Amino acid sequence: MFRTRHWFALGAVLPALVASLVTAQPATAAEGRPYTNPVKAQKGADPWLEYYSGNYYLVTTSFTNELTMRKSPTLAGLSTAPSVRVWSDTTSGRDANFWAPEIHFLNGKWYLYYSGAQSGAACCDTQRTHVLESAGTDPLGPYTYRNTLTGSNLNPGGWLIDASVLEHGGRLYLVGSGSVGGSTQSLVIAPMSNPYTLSSSTFSVISSPTLGWETSGAPVNEGPEPLYHGGRTFLAFSASYCQTADYKLGQLELTGSDPLSRASWTKKQTPVFQRNDAAGVYGPGHNGFFTSPDGTENWLVYHANNSASGGCGNGRTTRAQKFTWNADGTPNLGTPVATGATLPGPAGETATTPTAYTLVNRNSGKCLDVAGGSTADGTNILQWTCTGGANQKWRIEDLGNDTSRLVNVATGKVADTADCSTADGADLRQWSWLNNNCQQFRLIYTGGDHVRIVNANSGKVADVADCSTADGADVRQWTWLDNNCQQWRLVPTIA
Repeated sequence: MFRTRHWFALGAVLPALVASLVTAQPATAAEGRPYTNPVKAQKGADPWLEYYSGNYYLVTTSFTNELTMRKSPTLAGLSTAPSVRVWSDTTSGRDANFWAPEIHFLNGKWYLYYSGAQSGAACCDTQRTHVLESAGTDPLGPYTYRNTLTGSNLNPGGWLIDASVLEHGGRLYLVGSGSVGGSTQSLVIAPMSNPYTLSSSTFSVISSPTLGWETSGAPVNEGPEPLYHGGRTFLAFSASYCQTADYKLGQLELTGSDPLSRASWTKKQTPVFQRNDAAGVYGPGHNGFFTSPDGTENWLVYHANNSASGGCGNGRTTRAQKFTWNADGTPNLGTPVATGATLPGPAGETATTPTAYTLVNRNSGKCLDVAGGSTADGTNILQWTCTGGANQKWRIEDLGNDTSRLVNVATGKVADTADCSTADGADLRQWSWLNNNCQQFRLIYTGGDHVRIVNANSGKVADVADCSTADGADVRQWTWLDNNCQQWRLVPTIA
């Protein structure tokens, strides 16, 4: 039997009693750690957020051929959590313009769905839906490619974006946005035989943009997201053109028995979440749902712009807020809240919000360290027994281009490849920020909660010289050898 990814969800295998307990709002629920929107300010469009096994996991649109994910024990911590690459693809035909990633836990594994395009093609007719499968139960992966999901009746040529997974009656369905038979951009659905295979290549339309609030800028229905409550199934969806400030959320409810039939879905005639000019929130949309760690609260994650002219690009940021339920059992998503205000986080958070990280070598168990805590440019970076000192703490700051800079908490200076060398053995040192590729790094997930630290200029990785376990052993760059001396565990801490 399949499992849905919403912890408050009702699937066919869960009794209504469980749902009533999960969605209760007891007055004694302890507020979570304070947080401030946005929870991701760099590449924050089309967010998907899960709380799983003590951590939040956040993945968003990249517009490149790679996807990064953030992990934090608190919602607040996502704003400064490292962006770790969990997938990249250079395969012709699907190696560009990654959009709208989502992770779903089904049959004991995570599946990552996203839209991807052909490199070099004009935006955006080659977008197709792709699915990856995790090796185990870690949301970060590692992932392998499983399939392209498309339909024979989707135009042009199988175009399908914003896919999500709906569960009903013990079966899975793929819901997404596409065009059937010349329709405007609509919500479409097809049955699945497993999480990475469609059982029919024919999609059915279940909603098209016909109401005035669905056609601002252009007629669009996209981003369908299932929500289950009290034995009922809802679909939140995004409407109107994302380039406009009137991008917003609408709602369908499954009121019939067959999810594949348009007649089984009833559309609410008014939007359920839209711009809030007084709060400076424009174009809120492409949402997801999650629950608080203690299961007592329901939460919305979405993107929005800070100005009416923000458009569809990387200026959109990820925001989150709690929502409630109306007396008639329908969701009340409320009004978008302003950025910058401190709000109580999801109930049940008990961890301290991280503000920095130590990087612990997988082979030696020792920490990445700035020698002596010196503030001088050129000071060596090495490994040392972990002491908790500020010279072993790093802020890993997302630069908005799929790379990060590593800023030492004690010195305020960044990890740097000496002389911008591309040679094996070139030293890693600290230096004042110069905003060049030699000071930018990709964190690439290797499994087991470890990453390799890849220099954006040389493509080489942070390596402990000669796999030494001694205090003071030099950290340098080297060609990736896939050994433990080149892997680092990100351990949350306080700056």
